[in-house]
Amino acid sequence: MSSDEVSFTDLYREILNLLDKYDKGRKFRLPKDAQVKFNELSNKFKEVFIDYVIGDELPQAHQWLKIVKSSLNEVIRTLGLTGFTFPKEFRSFIEDPLKHLKKKLFNYVYDLYRGKIDLTEFIYRASAAIRTSLKTNLRTAYQVWGLMTILTHLGNDGFRVIYPEHKFLSIDRWGKQKLGIIPPNVVLHSPRYGYLSFFHEVPRPLTWEDSSDLQRVWSLYTALRPDLMVYGGAVMNIVDLSSSPPIKRPTMIIEFKELEDWYVRVRDLKGYFRKSFTAEEWRSRWITGLYDGLADILGIQRREVEEKVEKEKSLRVREYQLVQLYYNVYKPKVMILISRKEVPSEIKRVLKDNNIEVFDAIEFNKEKLKDVTELIKSYAEGSKSSIHLELDIETYDNLVKLKELLNLGSEGEVIKYLVNEFMKSVKSLR
Repeated sequence: MSSDEVSFTDLYREILNLLDKYDKGRKFRLPKDAQVKFNELSNKFKEVFIDYVIGDELPQAHQWLKIVKSSLNEVIRTLGLTGFTFPKEFRSFIEDPLKHLKKKLFNYVYDLYRGKIDLTEFIYRASAAIRTSLKTNLRTAYQVWGLMTILTHLGNDGFRVIYPEHKFLSIDRWGKQKLGIIPPNVVLHSPRYGYLSFFHEVPRPLTWEDSSDLQRVWSLYTALRPDLMVYGGAVMNIVDLSSSPPIKRPTMIIEFKELEDWYVRVRDLKGYFRKSFTAEEWRSRWITGLYDGLADILGIQRREVEEKVEKEKSLRVREYQLVQLYYNVYKPKVMILISRKEVPSEIKRVLKDNNIEVFDAIEFNKEKLKDVTELIKSYAEGSKSSIHLELDIETYDNLVKLKELLNLGSEGEVIKYLVNEFMKSVKSLR
């Protein structure tokens, strides 16, 4: 037993003694002084326990979040953003990792104090909750850093935000699909290159008012959700119920891998095929692609995949095979994998042989994402004949007045007229 473990077990005993003295019924209504002491001990117990579980990893989390916050400030300056919304979990984590993890212990701690679970079960269950939360949030942190860095590079290359118009970026997806659409997180435009539309962690379940079957089918989307989809052009909704799968074919999929050993980890796909998901017509749109994709990456016949599913056997694939499955099911023009650490040559070769571009050993070096940005930029599509300008209100008011004086149709025509007249005067001076 480590010194840390002795420390939190000693705190636990002290808390039990306090409760036995003042609150035998575990109603948690203590005298004022005892309540203050209880709160102090309970808070310390959580902190020491978290240190016992992930003590070496918490400083790393703070360092990662410092880098993420820096990338957020940089993209705000570059693209003129007004702010961000994040998923509730990540917002809490990025504000204060330790405080967030202490919240994760709330139910387990009170079950422990009330004797619903013993200390051994508490350690097992609470440790799992802490590690899962840390892992999930660090994964989100690396995704956010990667996306913000790419957006910053594009901003430095002349791209500007045209959606959302208020320039308050939503990285979360809460409630965004209530109208039965999946909108982008952000759309950028460059007068030289065109439009790029970014969709973070999609597809997502949709809300359908007229069919419970369609509500259920979209739950399957939670099983195959790449980190980032990019579309050339100004794409405001990727739902396409006539296609299989029922979303528009992405121009590009980008998958981020923050763990050092991500490629040896295994994913169990058994739950992806449960029949409770959907009406059969819609389920088949997904299942057909999943069968074919899995058969291809596992090197077996589709019939063997179907037999395993029918017998409810687990289908286990490595994480790098799941990346291949994304490519096989969604069929993007380009599939990119960004790995924080170096990828072994044999894994990299398998991925490249399956049309997946690998950018590894990236760490948090923003310069190493410039090549990714160049590749993304080359797939921009749409109008290159106009540009969006930001003007202060005084300049805009003057343009409106000039438009009326010159009898022109728009403020843009006023700017064009003034520039042309200015260029004429410059040429005459030469």
